[in-house]
Formats: sequence, structure tokens, C-alpha cells
Amino acid sequence: MQKRNKYVSAKKKEKKPRINEEITSPRVRLVTEEDSEEMSIGEALAKAKEEEMDLIEISPNAKPPIVKITDFGRFMYAQKKKEQKQKAHNKQTEVKMLRFSFRTEKGDLDRIVSRAKEFLEERHLVKLVVRLRGREMTNKDYAKQKLMGLVEDLKEVSDVEQEVKPQGNQFTVIVRPKRGEKG
Repeated sequence: MQKRNKYVSAKKKEKKPRINEEITSPRVRLVTEEDSEEMSIGEALAKAKEEEMDLIEISPNAKPPIVKITDFGRFMYAQKKKEQKQKAHNKQTEVKMLRFSFRTEKGDLDRIVSRAKEFLEERHLVKLVVRLRGREMTNKDYAKQKLMGLVEDLKEVSDVEQEVKPQGNQFTVIVRPKRGEKG
């Protein structure tokens, strides 16, 4: 249990950039709005103290490490905002799968359609899958029609991303939210 706690704290520390005396490199490149210059860590710390700000290590892997003089709280706030913005943009690519059987009745199919509409409103792709078992394999056309019926029900809120295609003992179709609609 102790090892696990040590690992978690080390991981958290890794995410936060080093500031002021935590910076270990003897030489750094100080970047300002106007220019950048290479200097010793002592000179950079003195400049930061003079301006009553923090010296923050921006790029620790550069040779020499790149530092900037700014308020640490403000810097961390800006970093969090940037990360949140990136997360918001990365969300769209998720594919939600809804499966049903050859013998699924109308009420259950309506529930699948409403669930698919919820996913589409959240801007997710939806993969609809109808699975065939045993003797159902002889009636593939019926299964395909059932799947096309669901696609038809979703036509007003979605476009077909990938046409209906057989995959072994099942048929699949992928639909995406219509362009221009906000979710």
C-alpha cells in the first residue's frame, strides 16, 4: 500500500512544472516578450525576485531548459484552461454500439432508436448491430431490412457514415450526427 501512495504522489509532482529553487539546471534560457537569452540559474532567479514573480520551467527537456518569469498561480490557471479546451475537442471520436437481435420486437427497437438519438445529440458516432444466430442466417434480407428501418427512423438526426455491411453472423451500420446541428 505504501508503494502505491508513493507512486501516486510522484505522478502528481511530475505534472506540475518546477519553479524557482526547484530548477536544477546550472544554465537556462530565459524567454520574455521581447527576446530570449541564455544565463545562469542564479541570474534568472535574481531577475524573477526583482520583478516579484516566479521563475517557471516551461520546457525542461530543451538544452538548456527554457524558463519564463510570471505569476505561478496565473500560469497554472492558464494551463488548466488549455487542457480543458483540448479535452472538449477530443470527445467527438467516440463510437457507441447498440446491439439487437433478429427477433427484437417493436417496443425494444423504439428504445434503441431513442438511445441512439441521445448518443447523437452528444455528438457521438453510433454503431448499430443486428446479430443472427443459427437458422436466422437463412433470412439475412429480413435482418438487413430491420437494420435499415432503424437507420430510416434516425434519418432526421443523423447521416450514414458507413453503409450496412455483413460481418460474419451480423450486419452493422455506423451513423453520425448531422452536420450543422449543435448537441
